Formats: sequence, C-alpha cells, structure tokens
Amino acid sequence: MKKRKLSVIGIFAGLLSAGMILTGCGDSVSDNGKIKIEMVQYKPEAVKAFDKMEEKFNASHDDIELTIESPNEAMTILKTRFIKEDQPDIIGIGGDVNYSNFLDADMLTDISDFEGLNDIKQAYLDIDKNLEFIPRDGVYAVPYAANAAGILYNKDMFEENGWEIPETWEEFLTLLDTIQASGQQPLYFGFKDTWTCLAPWNAMACDLAPADVCQQVNRGETTFSEEYRELAEKILQLLPYAQEDPYAYSYNDACTAFARGESAMYCIGSYAVPQIKSVNPEMNIDSFVFPANDSADGQILNSGIDLQFCVMEDCQEKEAAYEVLRFMLEDENIQIYLDDQNAVPCKEGEFQLPSMLDGMKEYIDAGKMTDYQDHYYPTEMAVDAMIQTYLMEGNTDAWLKKFDKDWTRYNRDLIRKIQDYQEENGEGGNKR
Repeated sequence: MKKRKLSVIGIFAGLLSAGMILTGCGDSVSDNGKIKIEMVQYKPEAVKAFDKMEEKFNASHDDIELTIESPNEAMTILKTRFIKEDQPDIIGIGGDVNYSNFLDADMLTDISDFEGLNDIKQAYLDIDKNLEFIPRDGVYAVPYAANAAGILYNKDMFEENGWEIPETWEEFLTLLDTIQASGQQPLYFGFKDTWTCLAPWNAMACDLAPADVCQQVNRGETTFSEEYRELAEKILQLLPYAQEDPYAYSYNDACTAFARGESAMYCIGSYAVPQIKSVNPEMNIDSFVFPANDSADGQILNSGIDLQFCVMEDCQEKEAAYEVLRFMLEDENIQIYLDDQNAVPCKEGEFQLPSMLDGMKEYIDAGKMTDYQDHYYPTEMAVDAMIQTYLMEGNTDAWLKKFDKDWTRYNRDLIRKIQDYQEENGEGGNKR
C-alpha cells in the first residue's frame, strides 16, 4: 500500500488518542460476488437523499454493491481512517482546505479520464484548481453541488414598500437608509455564532478582492493589508443597519427573526432557507448578489463547491467507482439532491432550482461566480473569530496588520513549500 506523506500523520496523529472507532472497508468483492464500493460523505443532513440514491443504485446494478455512509463528524472519522490506511473508495467532501490537504498528501487519484467531467461547469472546475496548494496536472474531484450566498430578502416586504433591488454599493446603502427611515429593520445578524461573520465577508470579497488573493499572498506578490482594506472598511458600514448588539444573537435567532419579518434582509447563504422556513413555511424569500462595488456589471456571485466526489488513491476498483459517479451525475439523481438540500448543481443542464435563487439564476447560468474566501483559510487561524473581534473593535489598520502576521504564522510550512516550488520551477514552471 502506498506510503503517505509524513505531514498527513502529523496533521491527524492527535485523532488516534481520541479513541475513535474505526470501520474497515474490507475486501473489494462481497460474498455474493459483487464488487463493493464504499462512499463516505460528510453531509449528515443529506442522509435521506443518499439513502434513496444508494437503494436506487443497488436496485439497478447487478455487479456492484454500493454502500454510502453519512456519519456525524465525517471529516474526523475520515482523517482517523486515513491514518490506519483504511480508506473508502470514494469520499464526498466540500471544496475547501480539507480537499487541499488531502490532495497535497497524494491521497486522491487523478480522474482526468472520467468522461463525466465534460458536463461540469467550468467555473467549479476552476475553483478546484485554485484550491491546489501547488499547481499540479490532473483533475481530482467531481464538483456535484454548490450553494450561493449574498442577500436573502423578504419579497413581500419589498413589494409592499416599492423597494428595488440594488445593483451597486451606493444603491445598497441608499436602500438601507430608506428602509431604516421607514421605521423598519434593514438587516439582521447572528454574530454570536462566529461563523456567520464570514457570510457577508465572503459575499463582499467576491467584488472587492482577487479570487486568488490567498495564493498571491503565499507567493509573496501582495498583502492582505493591501487587498482586504476596502472589504474591511465596507463591512463595518453594515453594522448601523442591523439590530442592536448583533453579537448577542445566534444563527438560529437571526433565522427566526428574519422568518418573522423583523428585518427586510439577511446576509447569509442559500443553506439558511430550510431553517428559516421551519419557522415560517409560507415566507416568500428571494435573493440577490451582494452589490459590494460601484459597477453593476462587476458584481460576482459568491458560490462554492458544497459537495464533490473524490476517488481515493488506494481504490482497487476504479471503473466501478466511475460507474457510481456516472450514476450520481444522472440528472434525475442530481435533482433528488437539489430538492433535498436547496442546492445549486455543478453540472450543466436544465435543473429545477428553488425559487429563492431566482435573483441569482442569471449568474448561476452564466458561471459568473467565485469561491468563498474562507475555503482557503486554515482552521487553526480562526478567521471567523478574528472578524467578529474586528467588528466589535473597528480598528482597521491594526486588524489588517494582525491578519498578515497571523497568516504567515499559520501558513509558514505552506509558504516555504511554495517558495521551494518557485525556486525549482520558476514563474510559469512546469506542473508536477
């Protein structure tokens, strides 16, 4: 079995001491002679959709037996299994730094020869390439479903008051002033849960910072103090339009308040809609792209890969794994997932999207989107908590300086690796 990089052992070794229970994938052929394919996917909230697809696959295939596991704490379980070299055949994970780490550790197989990639929107394939720490040949994931983030708004409130959808930053500020002047609440935040601070940050960053700013910083080409200044200054301007003390309210509090009509808008992703509608099933929700700059043509949708499938390097039955991927990419099976999760398809085609994405549909159809900035942030840096502290204190210069300093601290090994790559290959050097 292929030896893993020592860095993977270093990253995950602490998990062994936690006493995690490991489950082995066993032989690749079952007692009934079928090829066994095991998938572990990280979204337990989608277990019903995956159970349906597992049953459907096994009913339609005589030669392959598919098992899909959707455990809680899936990433922890996966990392623990990796230490024991006890890998599933396919993993379903997000397009984030975990994918970057697994790829960097040579744990994923090149699936460039998988024909299903031809149907994936180029924007999502590009997002995955941007997640590579070091440029490399090949394709290592099939983007499956994405989400979209910007502004959710109460459509009935907008129609009753004659408010128009803003297309520029100035129009957005004017709308906020208009709503506030009417005696109604423009925005609601749940900043008690620090991760929600990333919602407006990511959505605004699409318009205000380069999509590959983290890679540029790692290459020594720029700094966050330079690239994030306008973003940092503008996010502070949202606070006067939110409820008093937004740090006292959680994500659930904010979803509930928005559902009850206590604010006209909510800066969050499409993933929040099920929670909102659990409070008010009849709520008329729509969305629009966050207009963070002064060019109506310059707005970009914040959309990242929420779920993608990777074939593990140690998979013994690659063709059977490909057959599973082909099945997952059939339009009717994608629609099962979209309906269950209010998601955006990464595959080209005519799919029925939830009505709350109507305001973003033109961006989705055109592929005019870019990834979440936090997908590049190391977990240890706790950028969500950093942003929360910044929103409380408001010292832009000090915060940007700290961001640059902390970035270097938490990415020291990666930056050194990139420098070594640059020295070896030079600018525009060959991919490994």
